[in-house]
Amino acid sequence: METLQDLWAYYTMNGTYVWDQFIRHFLMSAYGVLFAAIVGVPVGILIARFGKLSGWVLSLTNIIQTIPALAMLAVLMLAMGLGPNTVVMSLFLYSLLPIIKNTYTGIKSVEKHVLEAGRAMGMTRSQMLFMVELPLSMSVIMAGLRTALVIAIGVATIGAFIGGGGLGSIIIRGTNVTDGAAIILAGAIPTALMAVVADLLMSWLERMLSPANRKVVAEKTTSAETAT
Repeated sequence: METLQDLWAYYTMNGTYVWDQFIRHFLMSAYGVLFAAIVGVPVGILIARFGKLSGWVLSLTNIIQTIPALAMLAVLMLAMGLGPNTVVMSLFLYSLLPIIKNTYTGIKSVEKHVLEAGRAMGMTRSQMLFMVELPLSMSVIMAGLRTALVIAIGVATIGAFIGGGGLGSIIIRGTNVTDGAAIILAGAIPTALMAVVADLLMSWLERMLSPANRKVVAEKTTSAETAT
């Protein structure tokens, strides 16, 4: 009970600071995933087109994923120095595997008879990609983005060790003082909430973009127009 009272007192006195670190934490995570999506989605499409490259690319991203976060940050810090840019770069690298792998899986999972139907209609390769393959695989790609964002929110917490700021800086401050349980919770609770909310929102988007859900929405729209 005393810890909860201390937690409330901390939020009351430092609410603006906690909010600023919350936004900073979220932006670092979002930028890392965004940059990874800009690179990862085209790479996933490329290795789906050229299957021989898939083994090499996925193996490389798997190796990156196995590097401990602190070791990754330490190596990048030597090249890029301290600060949030280094954290964003590490989040970019950690986000590549789920995005590339899910894009590759989504493109490869499009049924052959659908592709053959598109070719029979005279679609070009780019039309096939943007009008058939990407729409049908979008929910799988969103699942990769969802995984990447949740991972990024967790890893960004450690970025406070190299001056990245964010909610991790509050947690570290709590570990450095006596009876700092309330301060640790003040950073840990918003971090957990951010991850849960991000996961729920991305999960909702994933369902909305699934081919089955799109079909249901289209049928309902058609029925409504017919009734009108």
